[in-house]
Amino acid sequence: MDKLVLIDGNSIASRAFYALPLLSNSSGLHTNAAYGFTTMLLRLIEEEQPTHFLVAFDAGKITFRHAGYQEYKGGRAKTPPELSEQYPLIKELVKAFGIAQFELEGYEADDIIGTMSRVGEEAGMEVVIVSGDKDMLQLASEQVTIALTRKGISETERFNPAHIKEVYDLVPDQIRDLKGLMGDSSDNIPGIPGVGEKTALKLLAEHPTVEEVLEHADAIKGKLGEKVRAHADDARMSKELATIFREVPMDISWEDKRFEGFDGPALASLFRKLEFKSLLDKLDFSAGSTGASADGAEGAAAPAPAAPTLETVVLTAGNLAEFAKSGLAGVEALHVEAAGDNPHTAELIGLAFGSGETGYFLEPELLASPEAEPIRAWLADPAVPKTVCDIHRAKVVLAWRGVPLDGCSFDVALAAYLLDPTDSTLTLPAMQEKLGLAAMADDAEVFGKGAKFKVPAQDVLSAHLTAKTAAISAVAALQKKELEEKGMSGLFFDLELPLAGVLADMELTGMKIAPDVLKEIGDELKERIDVLIADIYRHADTEFNLNSPKQLGEILFTKLGLPVIKKTKTGPSTDVEVLERLRSRHEIVAHILDYRSLSKLQSTYIEGLLKEVRPSTGKIHTFYRQTITATGRLSSQYPNLQNIPIRLEEGRKIRKAFVPSEPGWRILSADYSQIELRVLAHISQDERLIDAFHHDMDIHTRTAMDVFGVSADQVDRNMRRSAKAVNFGIVYGISDYGLSQNLDISRADAARFIERYFDIFQGVRKYMDEIVASARRDGYVTTLLNRRRYLPEINASNYNLRSFAERTAMNTPIQGTAADIIKLAMVQMAERLQEEKLKTRMLLQVHDELVFEVPEDEVERLERLVPDVMEGALALDVPLKVEVESGADWYEAK
Repeated sequence: MDKLVLIDGNSIASRAFYALPLLSNSSGLHTNAAYGFTTMLLRLIEEEQPTHFLVAFDAGKITFRHAGYQEYKGGRAKTPPELSEQYPLIKELVKAFGIAQFELEGYEADDIIGTMSRVGEEAGMEVVIVSGDKDMLQLASEQVTIALTRKGISETERFNPAHIKEVYDLVPDQIRDLKGLMGDSSDNIPGIPGVGEKTALKLLAEHPTVEEVLEHADAIKGKLGEKVRAHADDARMSKELATIFREVPMDISWEDKRFEGFDGPALASLFRKLEFKSLLDKLDFSAGSTGASADGAEGAAAPAPAAPTLETVVLTAGNLAEFAKSGLAGVEALHVEAAGDNPHTAELIGLAFGSGETGYFLEPELLASPEAEPIRAWLADPAVPKTVCDIHRAKVVLAWRGVPLDGCSFDVALAAYLLDPTDSTLTLPAMQEKLGLAAMADDAEVFGKGAKFKVPAQDVLSAHLTAKTAAISAVAALQKKELEEKGMSGLFFDLELPLAGVLADMELTGMKIAPDVLKEIGDELKERIDVLIADIYRHADTEFNLNSPKQLGEILFTKLGLPVIKKTKTGPSTDVEVLERLRSRHEIVAHILDYRSLSKLQSTYIEGLLKEVRPSTGKIHTFYRQTITATGRLSSQYPNLQNIPIRLEEGRKIRKAFVPSEPGWRILSADYSQIELRVLAHISQDERLIDAFHHDMDIHTRTAMDVFGVSADQVDRNMRRSAKAVNFGIVYGISDYGLSQNLDISRADAARFIERYFDIFQGVRKYMDEIVASARRDGYVTTLLNRRRYLPEINASNYNLRSFAERTAMNTPIQGTAADIIKLAMVQMAERLQEEKLKTRMLLQVHDELVFEVPEDEVERLERLVPDVMEGALALDVPLKVEVESGADWYEAK
């Protein structure tokens, strides 16, 4: 039997948005709803194996129901822009999945699904409807099953007529009557005031329809009878509003709705854009558009790449000495191939050198041999220019094998990133395609992906790696020209290229960890956690599973009688937002919040960091991703040292375990003060902001004074907190929804606060207006160092896409310039340390902070040198300010 799966697009997108944290990719595009929607599609494809598939969306806010009741859905809050901007992405994903989608002006997704389920049932199909809306239960039949989402969207409860009877003691059609009596606040359907689900079910048990309940209204006693009689018309109208219309005028073509699998290349491209890395790894996109899972079929042998266009010479112990005499003279391109995401632990697979029409391949084992000494010297020679793909990674991989790499004069991966930082596809084939060149074989075709990864035979490997050197040479020639044309050569050669070497040196140096200190902090945390658990049990007067939302909900809302703030389909919510609002209601809530925070510290940052210590060095060697964020910010991995929490004192204490690697040395920390707001003052030329920074005022206090119209001594903590939230919110393009969540205020109040801010800081408003106009004209925005970010959606007809692009246009020059400044400071600091022959080592960059280890006799000098370099990295119309501290460990220095 054919199976038709119907998805309520708006319902599932909304539930995914609120169920998942507010995720975003490196371009700043929010992706949590899109990610949740995608995981549900994958699960449905696997579990249901549909032959036909349709996702229905609402086409607009006005439907035929508004003709009879203008207040229909009138109480709903405006959709947050963080969700609105994801609908185009979700529709693009649905298309790439090969799934039909439909919307029609004047009708809701419910009506489209109601119509399609009827037609599918009449055609003899099995029908499954996926939604979070209980109204859909009226569509259930022996052939139509309703899968209602639970726990956000991670689970569904399947309803057929028998299950509806079991749960509600109703037949499916009576769901309309249930809604007619009790109404639906989410849709602003009135029902009968005071009649909830329990009362409505009781009434329907005696009289099975709204009409029959009303006919017997005189027999209903007391206040309930009065309400039923007084609101009879409301009940009839409510039932009508809740009735799904099943005759939507639409072309029913089963071929259009047939599901034959996803479009592999299109879906892979979207996953890369949205940075759904785990999903990319899970799916086998090389399987074409079958939708096959990488976990399924046996892996076949990797096909050999197309015949290389250059001669490949495999270097061996026999010909290596002869090659070393003259072969390196004409080499212009180098490629270092290693398996593994983390270059500090990656396995070196091979080296390739490109020289004109010839490519040379060298196995890793030979690189360490005496015969390879000329090659090692060539790699280390700073006077010999080399063009590579990902200098940073290559330097780290070779350094761990005792082979220095220097003289890298061009990096095609870095250039591709600068030319379009929103494109996360930095593979050589992708670069070739983008530049109009014939593309070589992709790595996945040669090595396989994920669990299928395998190093191929030497002839295949050598041909593939030497083809990479040819690609590097061809791509580099075109990129150099494009960088020059776009005025980005300075950014590339003066900042990003030298920074790659600085980052590699920092990472290889690493930062010393004191395991005993970490363990001691872990023991202290465990003691505190145990005390908290005991206190929680004492307040609850019983033991329960603290990690079970259901059991916690029973304690808080049933046993202790705390008010329910927010409901989910499985019961009252116990998320952080809810607990924060309940904190003042009962002592147990603060203990639960502390328990959650400390438990995460214990598992993620005590146990997690201990696992990352390299035994041979006793240090942690993080890896900085230089080409991942659209704003130019660095991203730390393996482990992520930029996310160590410092708001909690217990989190800050973790920094005590980061110590100097030499006895008698000190840790020195230098942190830019409010660098993004200073950049905003310079770019916007807002007189109030400039004046505040020139007088070294606390900018949040100044903002509170101006927005609230009070003097400095009248600014209280809440005023300053609100001002701080809106200050940084402006920098990051916050919406009224985002600000309302941060401050726990209504969206209307948040909108008014933002509007007051712009009324006061008119230079900022003018900048925002002008930068959006500039982006519409040019299609991109730039930082002060001419780093570009393209915004193709800035002129989109779709409001949500356009709004996202506008917010991005406003904040990218600010965030990007701040990122450029600290990168400049890192490059300049590395140069000064070398020029002045100091022993001090630069170890970490964490947001706006640089961390060094310093000999005792250089501390005083560094306390002058570091702020001098950092504050002078880039001249602005307001002073840059750097705060410097030193100590025996990172904790003392911060």
